[in-house]
Amino acid sequence: MVNTVSKAFNIGRLMAAVFLCVCLLSGTVSAAAMREPSLTAEAAIVVEASTGRVVYEKNADRLMYPASLTKMMTCILAIENASMDSTVVISPNAAATEDTWLDESAGRAIRMGDLVDEMMIISDNGAAVAIAEQMASSVPAFAEKMTQKAQAIGATKTRFANPNGLTELNHVTTARDMMKIARYGWNIPEFRRITGQRKKDIYFQSPRERALSVETTNELLGVYPGMAGIKTGWTNAAGGCFAGAATHGNVTLISIVLNAPDTKDRFNDTVKLMDYGFSRVRVVKGPVKEQIQKDVWVHDGTTYKVTAHPRDDIKYVLFDNERQDRCSYHLDMPRFIHAPIKAGDKVGDLVITYDGKEMGRIDMIADDSMGEGFSPIGKLMGFAELLLSPILG
Repeated sequence: MVNTVSKAFNIGRLMAAVFLCVCLLSGTVSAAAMREPSLTAEAAIVVEASTGRVVYEKNADRLMYPASLTKMMTCILAIENASMDSTVVISPNAAATEDTWLDESAGRAIRMGDLVDEMMIISDNGAAVAIAEQMASSVPAFAEKMTQKAQAIGATKTRFANPNGLTELNHVTTARDMMKIARYGWNIPEFRRITGQRKKDIYFQSPRERALSVETTNELLGVYPGMAGIKTGWTNAAGGCFAGAATHGNVTLISIVLNAPDTKDRFNDTVKLMDYGFSRVRVVKGPVKEQIQKDVWVHDGTTYKVTAHPRDDIKYVLFDNERQDRCSYHLDMPRFIHAPIKAGDKVGDLVITYDGKEMGRIDMIADDSMGEGFSPIGKLMGFAELLLSPILG
């Protein structure tokens, strides 16, 4: 939704953040010197991006309103399922949505990619509705797709009722779920590009004229060192919300803040979370993804197995004085999966542990696509599973 926050940022906090980053680079700030952050937000979480290892959390599983952090999922579905060069005609319904810059644009045509950019940069509610109407039979039908996608990526407490985050009783999430959605999006290069834009001129396709020059509602972009995205949010019911992503060296953190008292507090809380995280976390290299593979049996496919590799190289995310030699990993894979399968689909997990305790997961993804079909070996393996499943559990 359109935010009218002031561009005046807390200069004292900015200087403190810059000083801290210089100290971190010079090694003069120890983890012990950094206390847990004192936040104004009701719920928050900060994680290392590649593994999802939690650095700090506060009420991370409490059901909350997400406000415009909702649009992260709208953006993800558009990237994955729509052509960015397709044409969207703004409906009267989209133009009449609360807090939209498209209020006089009913009947105008705009490129899908520009509409997604506009939605994410200035948090336009009407743009989200127009995207939903383009991609589904109705806005509620699109919201159901959003919820299904959230469930699929592990955000199991999240329920979406609309594509923009305007308050509805059955439109809820948690800080942990929003982190999972943000982290999923951050693995998509186009999502990173879209959410990292500071400004853009948006043009309609017809009539051909400049629609508007939009500037991000993310006041930390270009201000907090390494800040690269992601999304702001605000409603009276949800309070100040923000999903942030920042990188220092080889460490990327993703943070979520929900229900901060005002629009400035969401940014101040994010700075505290990021400062705390960067003071504690370091990342060391583990095995590269090409060194790890696992075959998974396939039911009802054109062949009987598919080979999977980790989506990313293994990185051991260490806190404070933790040691690399106490890190390990194992594969958490199903005995069988069902066709069809697309190359890049998640088929299991690589679980990273420290002293045997889980500290992160990396998706195991299929190397190749496979359609539905008949495989004699696959049928035989399926019959064997049916016989052995009572024994194997």
